[in-house]
Amino acid sequence: MMKQTPGSIPRPLVRTNQWVIVLSVAATWVTGWIWFLLIPLISGLLGLFFHFNPIMRFAKLFLRKPLSAYKPEDRDQQKFNQTIAVSCLAIGFVSYLLHWTVIAVLFTAIVGLAAFIAILGFCIGCFIHYQWSQYRHRRKSRIGQF
Repeated sequence: MMKQTPGSIPRPLVRTNQWVIVLSVAATWVTGWIWFLLIPLISGLLGLFFHFNPIMRFAKLFLRKPLSAYKPEDRDQQKFNQTIAVSCLAIGFVSYLLHWTVIAVLFTAIVGLAAFIAILGFCIGCFIHYQWSQYRHRRKSRIGQF
């Protein structure tokens, strides 16, 4: 049994959020209806600013086991990832509104592909976060040497 800590989110909730991003991007591309992007965008914004992600809250209703029985995902890492996702979705959505199709497709492709790759098991946002932490640590160490 996995131990959920206050700083963690059960993996099935994270996966559901990732699938909603992937499916919203795909639906937007297939139908041309850009409003699908608002589903993960608004949910992500609510999660970041009010700690209430409606997608995850809804998905939580379908969990059969106690939260502690699921593999935990780090809340801070997920917040970092969600910030990147919301930024890309927002740029993509606004670009569609402005008819900047190349930029819109590029940013929705970035977020859709990153979410799909995360579903497959490699978290690009986690990799970026780790590299950024290492860079800050090295920079701090060099400054401390002087």
